[in-house]
Amino acid sequence: MKGVLRLKHMKKWAFAGLSLTILATAAACGKTEDKPAPAAAAAKPFEGKKITVFALNHQWAESIKAALPEFEKSTGMKVDLQTFAEDQLGGKLAVQLTSKSNSPDLFMYRPYMDKILYDKNGWTQPLDEYVKKNPNYAFDDFSKATIEASTNNGKLLSIPLFTDQFVLYYRKDILQKNNVPVPKTLAELDAAAKKLHDPGKDLYGFVGRGQRNALVTAVASFVFSEGGDFNNGDKATVNTPEAIRGFQIYANLLKNYGPQGTLNMSWPQAAGLFAQGKAVFYAETASVYKNTTDPEKSLVKDNVGFATFPAGSAGAKPYSIASWSMAMNPNSANKDAAWAFTEWATSKENVLKIQRSGVPGARNSVWASKEGVETFPPDLAAAIQETMKIGVGHNVPQLISVGEARDAVGSIAVKAMLGEDIKAAAEQANKELQAIIDKDKSK
Repeated sequence: MKGVLRLKHMKKWAFAGLSLTILATAAACGKTEDKPAPAAAAAKPFEGKKITVFALNHQWAESIKAALPEFEKSTGMKVDLQTFAEDQLGGKLAVQLTSKSNSPDLFMYRPYMDKILYDKNGWTQPLDEYVKKNPNYAFDDFSKATIEASTNNGKLLSIPLFTDQFVLYYRKDILQKNNVPVPKTLAELDAAAKKLHDPGKDLYGFVGRGQRNALVTAVASFVFSEGGDFNNGDKATVNTPEAIRGFQIYANLLKNYGPQGTLNMSWPQAAGLFAQGKAVFYAETASVYKNTTDPEKSLVKDNVGFATFPAGSAGAKPYSIASWSMAMNPNSANKDAAWAFTEWATSKENVLKIQRSGVPGARNSVWASKEGVETFPPDLAAAIQETMKIGVGHNVPQLISVGEARDAVGSIAVKAMLGEDIKAAAEQANKELQAIIDKDKSK
């Protein structure tokens, strides 16, 4: 009850603070006269303005939509929030932005996949000056990794909405029964998976993504933790000793301790197998955890544990990214109103409210609060908090043609799982990735 009252209290002041912020911003932009503004104008600083927002069909959008009437009443603006499935959203944005339409004013996109292309095409308005206008917005509160994920060429291109952190899932009951501690290193993970692997009893030591394209976001944390990366600027680097070690560790876990059919698995299949009680360890983004703890989906709901990703030879370097963020159309005719909406939607108060619905946000203060973590399993909340501190802000090659690059890079792990020479596979993938990088530069 105390948390609910606090939320109501914060919401009340959030709107009051927003009105003051909007007025201050408008004054700074020279859009108010020197004489005092009429009371009505102060109460509704964007009276008559309308903005259009393209959003993903997701719980985040549903939560914001529910709060819109109060925001519209406070500001006077109208917000046309349109939601789409992921593929449909991408298609509509490509049409609107290519034609330099002034609509939508704001849009959701995946910075880890699209930010370089959108930046090169001039489809995203830099927000560096906007985030500095209001100290109460507390831009520094956003986790460092998610801001890295939202930045390109030194420009802030979007504001993180919700996040993904790569963590380790494990079976608490099996580890306790066999007196096996939670692995702190990748070597310990391999040893524990080997010891507990019992395919004769339909129990596998490890499960994870095995599909060539899908596995790239999973293998990324293994590569980073061994000191490697996919590329360094315009140079492909998947053939370095560090990167090869990371690919090898991941491939060995799946090859030696994974189930049949691993090569056909993306996260839904891997999560499903773990939820059926058929795997001891599962490495995956924290955002899908309910698939393993939902009473209607999981046979092991009470025995799922979560931990920070184990350390490799370069330390623990799991990814921590902004999976979706809010960007502004540079052709918008209502940039001040669009920013006012963005500031409200990503305020501490709204991030807290939405995070409590199960959507992991990007603000450190929310994760540090009791209200921000009490709807998550305690050990998962702790793992997410730690990952936000140490995480890497990307989980795929950093270039324009991400999908094509993922196919090239994922082939390394696939070939290793099939028993082929991993060094030869890495050399071939590196050549293919370099060709993609060079091709992108000519676009």
